[in-house]
Amino acid sequence: MTKKYHPISVKNVKSCRLQSRKSKVEIDEAGTVFSNGTFRDFISSLPDILAAKDIRAVVSAIVRARKKDRPVILGMGAHPIKVGLAPIIINLIKKNIITAIALNGACIVHDYELSLIGHTSEDVDIELCRGTFGMAEETGKGLNRAIKRGVKKGSGIGRAVGEYIAKSRAPHKQLSILAAATKYEIPATVHVAVGTDIIHMHPEADGAAIGEGSLRDFKLFSSVVADLKGGVYINLGSAVILPEVFLKAIALTRNLRYPVKNFTTVNMDFIQHYRCRENVLRRPVISGGRSYALTGHHEIMFPLLAAAVLEAL
Repeated sequence: MTKKYHPISVKNVKSCRLQSRKSKVEIDEAGTVFSNGTFRDFISSLPDILAAKDIRAVVSAIVRARKKDRPVILGMGAHPIKVGLAPIIINLIKKNIITAIALNGACIVHDYELSLIGHTSEDVDIELCRGTFGMAEETGKGLNRAIKRGVKKGSGIGRAVGEYIAKSRAPHKQLSILAAATKYEIPATVHVAVGTDIIHMHPEADGAAIGEGSLRDFKLFSSVVADLKGGVYINLGSAVILPEVFLKAIALTRNLRYPVKNFTTVNMDFIQHYRCRENVLRRPVISGGRSYALTGHHEIMFPLLAAAVLEAL
């Protein structure tokens, strides 16, 4: 026989006084109307809640790190370059705010093409159907030549490509992040998975040079991570490669007994992915530190963060 249910009685519900109940939001945390003023005034006008509170905390962590001469490392995928952030990143390098950069393999493609011809990012759908995706001659020849030359001299991929662009006659090399890293003498590393980047399809590709160059860069990146205590690591738009590389660098340096703890990690992306959450935000700071997820479009969020840091400093 089917059991019969009736509406529950609420006659004996026990209530509590609103004044005694703990609340998570208070009126003094609300935002204020911003009409005009400095950028600092705008940041101050934001509510002191959730992401607005977090971006203030990230700004404070970066400012605190640089005032104490601690590193601020930017790890990034290629999308930030494609949405026009190179000038902002270069300015932060010039101002000695970003002290090291770590890139995936796609970054060098867009960094190089922008410096060479002032545009990048092909239409994959169209070119793939034509059988011409990734087959730009100048990109394949130039970057593979740069890697082989640099590795032969003892450099990693980051230094190899940065010097190649800096010494070239590329008309837009002032837009190259890697050339800027070379100019201002900060560590620049490139971390590749063989087969993921278009230059690996070209006959000039040398697997030994690519592998050796990327391994050298991993060791250089690890030496920067070894010094991360009190600093900040920002993952900007890399969902897989840089989160994995960062975690391995943490593992290596702690195995070697470096005091890699009590730092801040930040993940900036328009989707919060599993590896970023685990390998950037959670696992590295279990033994000490803070982490923040800032979700939004790179072309909006990173300039906001950069402007707030510059004004705070």
